[in-house]
This record gives sequence, C-alpha cells and structure tokens, in this order.
Amino acid sequence: MISEGAQSNQILASLPAYARAAKRSLPIDQVAYFLSGAGCETTMRRNTDDLGRVTIKPRSLCPPKNGSTKVSLLGMNMDVPILIAPMAYQGMLHKDGEVGLAAATAAQGCGMIVSAQASHPMETIVRQAPDASWMQVYWQVTREATLAFAQRAADAGYKALVLTIDAPVNGVRDAEIEAAFTLPDGVNAVNLTDIPSPNFEPLRPDESMLFDRIAHVLPDWEDLAWLCANAPLPVLLKGILNPKDAGLAADAGAAGVIVSNHGGRVLDGAPSTISVLPDIAAAVGGRLPLLMDSGIRRGVDVFRALALGADAVLVGRPVCHGLHIAGALGASHVLRLLRDELEVAMTLAGCATIADITRDFVQLPSEATF
Repeated sequence: MISEGAQSNQILASLPAYARAAKRSLPIDQVAYFLSGAGCETTMRRNTDDLGRVTIKPRSLCPPKNGSTKVSLLGMNMDVPILIAPMAYQGMLHKDGEVGLAAATAAQGCGMIVSAQASHPMETIVRQAPDASWMQVYWQVTREATLAFAQRAADAGYKALVLTIDAPVNGVRDAEIEAAFTLPDGVNAVNLTDIPSPNFEPLRPDESMLFDRIAHVLPDWEDLAWLCANAPLPVLLKGILNPKDAGLAADAGAAGVIVSNHGGRVLDGAPSTISVLPDIAAAVGGRLPLLMDSGIRRGVDVFRALALGADAVLVGRPVCHGLHIAGALGASHVLRLLRDELEVAMTLAGCATIADITRDFVQLPSEATF
C-alpha cells in the first residue's frame, strides 16, 4: 500500500507525538521495515540509550547574543547542522515520498541525502532542493557501473556522493521476516532499474552464497580510492564505526566520514554511534568533515553529537514519522521542532553558536564522579 498520509496536514505538538501516531497508523509490515532493527534490536536500543547517558554540563549567565545554528559543510550553507538520512522507498510512507522530503529540506534550510533506492527519479527529487542535496551510492557490480551512477547524480545537480559501506548484505531483520514484508505495487527503486546485477550460476551444495559468490563483487579500500579519484563529485563514506577505518577513509581521499550503524538495521551487536564518535573524531583530527547518524531523536541529541566531535548529524526515523503523518508539511515541521529544541539546548547550556558547542559541555558515563 502506498500511503496517502495518516491524516493530511495534521500537525502534531511534539516529536514523540509524531512517533506514536506513525507507529499506530502504519501497516504492521511497514512498521517492521521503517521502525524496527536487526536481530534482537540491541544496537538500535543502544543508539538512543547511550545518547541519553551523555550528560550536558551547562554554563550559566551566558546569554546567546547574536546566536545562530548556521553552518557550512562542503560548500553547502545550512541553517542548522541537520541532514535527512538516506532512507529507501519513502513512497510507502506518503505519496509525495522523497519529493516531499526534499521540499521540507529546502523549507527548513537543512540538507538531504537521497537514497539510491528512492521511489522517485533522482532528477525529480533534486529540483526541490537543488542547493542542499547529496546522493547515496551503493557499490555496483563493476567500477564502471558505480561511476555511471555517480555521473548521473552529478548531471542531475547533486553536490556530493555518499557511499554506504556498512550494508553489503542485509541484516537479519526478524520483524520484517515475521511480518512478511514485501514492497507494495507501485513502489520500487526507480533509479536502479538500468543497473546490471550479478549473474550467478546455480549454487553448488558445497558453496556459500555470501563467501563464495557475493564477496567477489564487494568493494575494498582500493576501490574506494579509485572512486574518490575518479568520481565527478566529492565522496563521503557512510558506515564507519572503527577509528582505523576513519583514518583509511581520509588516506583514500574521502571528502567526509559518516559514523553510522545503519540505524541498528544491519549488524546487531555493533556499538552505538555516539559511543565510538569521540575516538573516531580523534582519529580524523579535523582532516575532513565528520557526521553521525543512528539514534538522533531530539534536538538535545544533536547537541550531544556536536559536542563529541560531529560537524553535523543525519536524522532518519523522526522524519519518516512526520512524512507519514502529514507529507512534506509534517516532515518540515519535524525538522523545525528539531531545530527549535537544539536552540533551546544551546541557550540553556550557554552556547550561542555551533562553534561554541565543545567537548567541555558534555560528560560521558565513564567520567561521572559521585
């Protein structure tokens, strides 16, 4: 079923209200797809729980005179350091899908990373937010196919490419399996229809589909360096959880690193992104922009991520909630609520600008003293 939206133009009072309404309204299989995680959902819970354990240490009598949430990222000027994360098949949530999300992006001065598995043509989506759109890329069967997809994004007007590396195969998503999730009629990855797929011979009894077949078409660090050197746009790497990989990404020519565990939807048992962010920030050492996703639910979470080293954050599920409830208007309202909450957190903490949000303003659980 392609949703027309839960209740057209229904603006709700808070971010939790959007989350509750979306979970009630979505079909059970789409709740499983958009809102559930892999395995026992341990990593998905860690993302939010660990963010909540980061304590903010406010400074008093620091009025935010000339305050601002504006930032510049790879030449993109944003009113707030928030980008919409790449999420597939948004046409299931609302008929406007990614086109509605792009309109919300432009309205709120944010950024957007369009999913390679978007349900609308990439050329149609980017017209809604021409100065604030990046394109997600998954490695295709060959270097040539990957570069051709990247060139199409550049020709359409996207400003950067985001190569997602943490999902070479799908995680074990029990909720989707139990709900028998399938794509509804009318929803498909329209931008991938001309991409070649692996042509495997029948699997022999002594072979593994993963180890003996799929592994041979997956990229390595040499492929990343080649893409960074040949792509028509800057390439950011999404899915980093290890400081060593962040350093390798910088050495390979990546234009940025996104700390991500895919919202807890791939490897259950992986660490939360906020728990590894400080070490990755130290490894990157300011050599390139550092972003984070997975678990951002409130404006105060944005503050926490910025304080621990992120230059910006990606937001996924909250935007899904708003899009489903009220289309582009709902997604736009969710983004505005996040910005409003960030401004409140900054004011109460004693930070007038994004640059003021430093490590001194937060405390990790391991640093607590009683």
